[in-house]
Amino acid sequence: MRKDIQPLIAGLDIGSSQIRLAIGQMANRGEGEENSELQILGAASVPSAGVNRGVINSIEDVVSSVSACLESAERMVGVPIDSAWVGISGLHIISQHSKGVVAVSKVDNEISVEDVHRAIEASRAIATPLNYDVLHVLPKYFTIDGQSNVKDPVGMTGIRLEVDSQIILGSSSQIKNLTKAVYRTGLNIEDLVLSILAAAEAVLTPRQKEIGVMVVNIGVSTTSLVVFEQGEIIHTAILPIGSEHITNDIAIGLRTSIDIAEAVKIEYGDCTPGQISKREEIDLASLGAPEHEMIKKQYLSEIIEARVEEILQKIDAELIRIKRNSLLPSGVVFTGGGSKLAGLTELAKKQLRLPAVLGYPLSVITVTDKVNDLSFSTAVGLVKWGGKMLSEGWNDTTKKGWGLGGVSRAGSSLKKWVKALIP
Repeated sequence: MRKDIQPLIAGLDIGSSQIRLAIGQMANRGEGEENSELQILGAASVPSAGVNRGVINSIEDVVSSVSACLESAERMVGVPIDSAWVGISGLHIISQHSKGVVAVSKVDNEISVEDVHRAIEASRAIATPLNYDVLHVLPKYFTIDGQSNVKDPVGMTGIRLEVDSQIILGSSSQIKNLTKAVYRTGLNIEDLVLSILAAAEAVLTPRQKEIGVMVVNIGVSTTSLVVFEQGEIIHTAILPIGSEHITNDIAIGLRTSIDIAEAVKIEYGDCTPGQISKREEIDLASLGAPEHEMIKKQYLSEIIEARVEEILQKIDAELIRIKRNSLLPSGVVFTGGGSKLAGLTELAKKQLRLPAVLGYPLSVITVTDKVNDLSFSTAVGLVKWGGKMLSEGWNDTTKKGWGLGGVSRAGSSLKKWVKALIP
């Protein structure tokens, strides 16, 4: 059977240490979403400049880094890329709960897609903090004439339709800076997507989302998390701690440079000192240190364990806030570059009292090994997100805000006024 080949979709992940770009397309083998598969045709990464803790502090440096990454990816796929789904993260991201209420418009009281869209838009109309813009409107459940926990109200009968939503907001200045930097590279932005939501698209199955799961993305300077239950997002958070804090601890503990500390972490990092022999030693000279210096591998592991335990405690505190600690049957899925530490899942099982696994991109066909890297999950997730949105009528205004759990389109409005800022 001939596959229906879709347009190219690009996902751009602008991180604090690396900028990653994945390019793919959805190939349909038949009718229905279950018969579509994501093919990643190219993936590139370059060191990031001008980004700190997910926040842009130099637009020119970001433009240069993104341009280099884009050029590398275009060489792999052999065609120019003119637009991308762009991930956004950072400590400026906040979330609020909101409720929207509308009267059903049809005379026979049958709820239409337009009614759902109006309800979602009504929930969007909240009093946002000063200098914050709405990125996503994520409906959790609907209520029809007092009947709550309705998943899909379209076609049902009622007079009053309510929706409970989670609103994701970002700092207006940071959104402008990110958008301006991307546009200066010549790329159009399909939409801005919260990075942890994109990563979850790549590493979770619908079954996991239904029974309860948390995705944790450990980045360089921040740790992001999202909790799903009954197929809906119930909580998101971004914590001000990441893998660079582990590197800093190693540098202080071993009295060595940051570069050597990073190399030691990558080569010998482990979260479980109890499983390491007291006799095992590491020669720092083999990792680039100017002199031979032997350190105990168990001591290194103790340094790492202390910081990872702190990260896990902060994650558990978020679960306690939403009363889901030790109550997620599908447990925790770790992804991101900081999740590569040996022993992380074992320590997480003990600290969080939940199942824990590493999250690699699922249902992806690829010709490049880069995609099977934990640090590429966000970029691949952005491609997957884009594919889903396009398949659900991204250009159809009647469905705006309804695909993928009701994500509002922030990018199109941003595009107009940010382009006006660029000379």
